[in-house]
Amino acid sequence: MKNKVTNIKYSNQWFLLSLLLFICTMNTNAQQILSIEEALKIALENNYEIKIAANDLKMDQTNNSIGNAGMLPKLTASIVDNNNLQNISQTRSDGTVNSLNNGKSNSLNYGVDLDWTVFDGMKMFAKREQLQELQKLGESELKLSILTKIGDVYGTYYDLVQQQQQLAALDSTIVISKQRLTLAQNRFSIGKASKLEVLNAQVDLNTDKVTLLKQKELLSNTKILMNQILARATKTDFKVTDIFKVDSNLKLTELSELAQKQNPQLEAEIINKRIAELQLKQVKASRYPTVKVNTGYNFVDTQSSLGFTTQSSTKGINYGFSASLNLFDGLAQRRNEKIANLAVENTKIQIEQQNLNLETQLATAYQTYLTNLELIQLEKTNQAIAKQNLAITLDKFHIGTITTLEFRTAQLNFVNATVRYSNAQYQAKLSEIALKELAGNLNF
Repeated sequence: MKNKVTNIKYSNQWFLLSLLLFICTMNTNAQQILSIEEALKIALENNYEIKIAANDLKMDQTNNSIGNAGMLPKLTASIVDNNNLQNISQTRSDGTVNSLNNGKSNSLNYGVDLDWTVFDGMKMFAKREQLQELQKLGESELKLSILTKIGDVYGTYYDLVQQQQQLAALDSTIVISKQRLTLAQNRFSIGKASKLEVLNAQVDLNTDKVTLLKQKELLSNTKILMNQILARATKTDFKVTDIFKVDSNLKLTELSELAQKQNPQLEAEIINKRIAELQLKQVKASRYPTVKVNTGYNFVDTQSSLGFTTQSSTKGINYGFSASLNLFDGLAQRRNEKIANLAVENTKIQIEQQNLNLETQLATAYQTYLTNLELIQLEKTNQAIAKQNLAITLDKFHIGTITTLEFRTAQLNFVNATVRYSNAQYQAKLSEIALKELAGNLNF
């Protein structure tokens, strides 16, 4: 009979607790629920860093043209009109003197000229390839910007998930602490407990309220941070889902292979090496002659108030070519080639350095990932044990078979176990995000 009564009390206590938590959840659900997919979509559309990187790529695409590489001719139209009003005095060889005051003369010259570099040691072709590589570099930088920002969204979002879980745990402990205070007051009123028990219960309840208040502040500040990342009004209120989905099937070998192909930082270093090689090719092109062809159509009209010829005009086509070869420039060519070769060597070193950094980061992050996966299972078990222990302790506390100190210990153990379990899931998710970001495989 005693066990039956105990079970009824236990069921009633947890029914009340569940009901209160359900009411709190219903109130929270009134807020907008922001899914991770929606957060990623908003970030991709609004984030300032991504917009800037996208515009930088558009500039690289605009620069990538055969005209910018110097492959197209230059066509120039010009017109020059000169007018003079002068006092003129001329003495001829036979002694005759001609003079004219306010003599007017004018010259009009207009036409169209075309210049085209047809050979420059293949420099223009190297320049064209370099512009294409610069566009690829812009694409890699945009990818890096997107991956970095998506990683920020993931990290902040799941930080909010763990904070909401911890807030729910603190809400539940507030409910229990209030029940404890009510029970202590009832027991004191009938003379079965001292005033000290009531005071201790009140202090513990106030402590729980302080902890809850700080947790709400942290949650609010993290929401502001998320809104900043999403580039929207910082006061926008929302709620995130309460579920962690951790990918537990990541393999280090597969991640390493993906990183060699997709990591944007390594990709950028490889592109920089190609750009440096093409720059060297352009420098070496100065050893060869430069050949240009030119043509044009011009009209010239000249009028003078005094002289043997008072008016003349010409019009017609001109054409020709020019060639130049650098014979000696104070060893500048040799110096420029040496500098360009050193730049290529530096890019090779940077690739090796980036490879080593990438391998180190992957190995470290993967070990952390494995540890966090184990911690999830351990903390999940600990939370279940702490929850069961709290239920038993709560039941015993109601019938007065344990002390308030034992009850408070069980209560704090449950809260701490819940917080650790939530944090373990969060840390595992961060490890997963870091690994996928390094591998260039962070889905969005």
